[in-house]
Amino acid sequence: MTDSTASTDSTASTDSTAIEAFDMVDLIRTKRDRRQLSTAQIDWLIGAYTRGFVGDEQMAAMTMAIFLNGMNRDEIRALTMAMLASGERMSFVSLGKPTTDKHSTGGVGDKITLPLMPLVAVFGAAVPQLSGRGLGHTGGTLDKLESIPGWRANLSNDEMFAQLQEHGGVISAAGSGLAPADGKLYSLRDITGTVESIPLIASSIMSKKIAEGTGALVLDVKFGSGAFLTDIERSRELARTMVELGEDAGVATSALLTNMNVPLGRAIGNANEVRESVEVLAGGGPADVIELTVALAREMLTLAGITDVDVEAALHDGRAMDKWRAVIRAQGGDPHAALPVAREQHVVYAPRSGVLVEQQALPFGIGAWRLGAGRARKQDPVQHAAGIDLHAKPGDTVVAGQALFTLSADEPERFARALESLEGAWRIGDVGEAVLDGGPLIAERIAR
Repeated sequence: MTDSTASTDSTASTDSTAIEAFDMVDLIRTKRDRRQLSTAQIDWLIGAYTRGFVGDEQMAAMTMAIFLNGMNRDEIRALTMAMLASGERMSFVSLGKPTTDKHSTGGVGDKITLPLMPLVAVFGAAVPQLSGRGLGHTGGTLDKLESIPGWRANLSNDEMFAQLQEHGGVISAAGSGLAPADGKLYSLRDITGTVESIPLIASSIMSKKIAEGTGALVLDVKFGSGAFLTDIERSRELARTMVELGEDAGVATSALLTNMNVPLGRAIGNANEVRESVEVLAGGGPADVIELTVALAREMLTLAGITDVDVEAALHDGRAMDKWRAVIRAQGGDPHAALPVAREQHVVYAPRSGVLVEQQALPFGIGAWRLGAGRARKQDPVQHAAGIDLHAKPGDTVVAGQALFTLSADEPERFARALESLEGAWRIGDVGEAVLDGGPLIAERIAR
């Protein structure tokens, strides 16, 4: 199932007497002075960094030069392929069924992977969802699922393959063998203020997704206050860059630009997002979560060559729910077990009657993080029961004294800081006042 291809540099000797092909200082100066790095230089750079010849301090200088001066398409392509070549590349060809996957750039309340994977798997596609954990205000799929008693994130390649063969879907942690250069580089970017660079984001995401071995990939690229890239033009540029990288690598790729100015759904956290996902699989749930789940499912199935299917019917007739339960059981979880509930709650009520005209995604994401739903460092634990449940969304009419949202946490002392982050993040206006929701949920489809 895997093809352990690694670049020559990644296994080269670190002997100080070895003659290196390039000088790192020269490469830093090249990008600092806004000149182009060659493919050979980029191959050497990633290989030398992976094997430890290039240190973090020099790579930090390079990432900042890239952040400030950018890269052209040839450089981004070379960077992506060099990171891909640093580790193994999976293959699911022997499954005998089309493979299709989705990647989201992250947001607030974004639990779409949970109902989406079983929904797509219903129609005979294999969905190898290699997911991650949350950091900062954006939630992690694995953190959400680990609120299910017994559920296991870490699977071997053989276990993944067997589960895809039997059930058609898997959500698991990516192994360390996939694009290890990216794992090392991402950690550095996170502490050097260079996360929001389009060349670095695109190469990071696509090196892992191409290595994953999926035949088709749909990208959910967020824009708005709760997204990594708030500006829709920059999000569009990122989407186009990633679509081209995927297509160039032989992966059928498209992207949807989606609105993250408002939290997605009504649940923000871990266990509460699982509950909301199960509601969607049961044929209910918030309209925006259903809309995006169905749109992404159609896109994934179309790229996989599966058409003329009724996606909505599979949500309402129980097929997607049956698939969800089977996949959760396959990974050791109990789909019927009670999910964690926080020990403490704090309800915020409407101070006046009117219309909820504003509900900014980012402050609510930060609020949930401060309640314990997220982590400040990768090694930090999360509190699975912590989070925020929204009782009204922008455009809803509310009356004075009505519950607007509920904060949940195990330690009540967390409420003050969470409420501090929500000051000015929501507003009740008069009937007829414009609603500040950033427009349609799905703004655009991008494909080559």
